[in-house]
Amino acid sequence: MIEPTTNELGWMLDEVLKVPGARHAILLSADGMLRAHSAHIDRDDAERLAAGLSGLQSISRSTAGFCGPRDAPWRQTLIEFGHGFVFLVAAGEGAYLAVSTSEHVDMEAVTYRMHKLVDRLGKELTSPARPATGSRA
Repeated sequence: MIEPTTNELGWMLDEVLKVPGARHAILLSADGMLRAHSAHIDRDDAERLAAGLSGLQSISRSTAGFCGPRDAPWRQTLIEFGHGFVFLVAAGEGAYLAVSTSEHVDMEAVTYRMHKLVDRLGKELTSPARPATGSRA
């Protein structure tokens, strides 16, 4: 499992950014913890975005019934802004990969690279749920 205080997989996330127009990539856990980030985003911004993207994934998953069966698995979320896109995909159990891009990016190329990275890293990208602390609060 990747330690939250290291960025040992950051260089691998940079591979996704070889698509012209791709800007930043972060790997996050389901509970919003940053696991890795690409080179050109600072750690504080990446941590803040990891927390927000975790919430976005949760909201996306909760709306599955809007397009079919409620128990359909969540696969990806795409957000479009006037100046670009944010792609968020599943990256193993309890882990997500997010990439930001400009508005002129080849969307198919970005999602292809994201899925190839997820396939390549396999178990390294999984982020199991944190164990209970034993607190009865």
